[in-house]
Amino acid sequence: MSQEKVLVIADSITVGELAETLKLPVTTLIGELFKNGIVATINQRIDFETATIIVEELGLDVDLQKKEASHTHERKTHQLSEKAVERPPIVAVMGHVDHGKTSLLDAILKTKTVEGEAGGITQHISAYQTVRNNRSITLLDTPGHEAFAALRQHGATLTDVVIIVVAADDGVKPQTVEAIRFAQNANAKIVIAINKIDKDTANSQLVKTQLATEHNLNPEEWGGDTIMVEVSAKTGQNIDKLLDMVLLVADMEELRADVDVPAEGLVIESHMETGRGSVVGLLVEQGQLKPGHFLVAGTAYGKVRTMLDFTGKTLRSAGPSTPVTVTGFKELPQFGDVFTIVKNEKEARRQTDLARIEREKNAASTNVTGADLLKMMNQQHDTQEINVIVKADVQGSLTSVMDSLRLLDTGDMVTLRIVGSGVGNISENDIRLAADGETVIYGFNVELPPAVKRLAMRDKVQVRLFKVIYELLDDARSTMEEKLAPEVVETEVGTLTIKGIFRTLKEELIVGGEVTSGKIVPNILARVKHGDEQLAEVEVMSLQRQKQEAKEVFEGEMCGLSLKTTKKLLLEEGDTLEFFTRELVKRKLD
Repeated sequence: MSQEKVLVIADSITVGELAETLKLPVTTLIGELFKNGIVATINQRIDFETATIIVEELGLDVDLQKKEASHTHERKTHQLSEKAVERPPIVAVMGHVDHGKTSLLDAILKTKTVEGEAGGITQHISAYQTVRNNRSITLLDTPGHEAFAALRQHGATLTDVVIIVVAADDGVKPQTVEAIRFAQNANAKIVIAINKIDKDTANSQLVKTQLATEHNLNPEEWGGDTIMVEVSAKTGQNIDKLLDMVLLVADMEELRADVDVPAEGLVIESHMETGRGSVVGLLVEQGQLKPGHFLVAGTAYGKVRTMLDFTGKTLRSAGPSTPVTVTGFKELPQFGDVFTIVKNEKEARRQTDLARIEREKNAASTNVTGADLLKMMNQQHDTQEINVIVKADVQGSLTSVMDSLRLLDTGDMVTLRIVGSGVGNISENDIRLAADGETVIYGFNVELPPAVKRLAMRDKVQVRLFKVIYELLDDARSTMEEKLAPEVVETEVGTLTIKGIFRTLKEELIVGGEVTSGKIVPNILARVKHGDEQLAEVEVMSLQRQKQEAKEVFEGEMCGLSLKTTKKLLLEEGDTLEFFTRELVKRKLD
């Protein structure tokens, strides 16, 4: 028995490179991919799993092994210098929808936000600062709806402390659990704010018990190490105490950062604004950011033209843990990108070009994945497709909407494909892209200008605008379900044993018998069976009991039946009829 040849390949490889490695004509490899539903070129990259599947399909005596890649982290860890100074804590506020997270922030900042939020839920990450005992605290308000999990995860990974808001009258909910998990994964300290204690139905002890027994978060008063503060965003009760606890946790963590170094931080929001161009929310993590600095963030770069704090006030400098809004980027950076300062525009262009090449390489490496190939191999030909274009007001929302739409794509007879996306209002170019009549444009917190609306009406393009994410997802789900072929559902009703055959014609049978289970009604279907063999399907035209027309006959009763058939049947006494209904039921996505 020959031993398999071991070949080591990278995590991704072009079709041409794989053919050379396997010593096969490239046309053979392309042909095998084509047979499995993948149209590939010689330069297209496929992942390791796809390569393995193709080798198996070709029956080659080869064992592919993946080359171990060296792991590099995008985020750099900085060694603090002796000159490092104390910095404000960065605090993410998380919690289940309707538990009063944004109302709590309103109480802290003494603003009114929640009335302005579509559907009463936060749709973006918003950054603020407040002052307690002459010390600043940076607050991040993260979305509460489940579709914004990606934003919440970023909110946790760039924070020191997470305030998890739990309603005293509602207890621990799925997004509460999710927030706990994110905070723990990010190694952030957790402070629990038990909100709505002003309500008559409030039960703080139940909340503490749930957190302690189910999530190992034991309150300090029970001998644990988790700070829990009972608050009321409505009355303002214990808000100051909550902030004091946050500062206490910050003191224990000894949060510091260098200021005499080039500024660096994270992109937390980005969108386009008429008259201002790209408007980008940044969170400075170290150094001092100033107007005039050249910034690089992923594949985007720019020169800081204006810099504002969260109230809209102009800033001349922003230090560690400070959220700012800047203008001047040439294009929108991606949510979660690290920004750094470079010395001039030439260097900025050089770095973004390198980042773009790397990003395109990573994107190309997943041109054809093993999951795609298996899906194509197993997919039926009558799979329906829905094409969508997604436009959103900010980059973070766009990412979350697209991620949530992809989760709807079960691959079960209907596939949702995102064929275009972007930040900003719906444009004429979007309408032209969707002019095939089969593409839906989803707009989230964006507008449809009158001229573009007229073009959409002329070209009969479906444009659907939403301000609440779950309404958009419900619409997408409903649209996909309309494409699903209805399911044929059969329901067994009863059985009858034939006792006599009175007339046998080509299209009609008249028989008599005893109902042995269930019941029989007119205009119902029946399977004619001789032992285990099914002879035909027939339809009950009429039903008689004791020579009288009957609407139904029950178990144990004798009756006569007129049956409609499509072929002449030779029946015998003792044959059985199995009665059933058959209906088309609208299918739902899993």
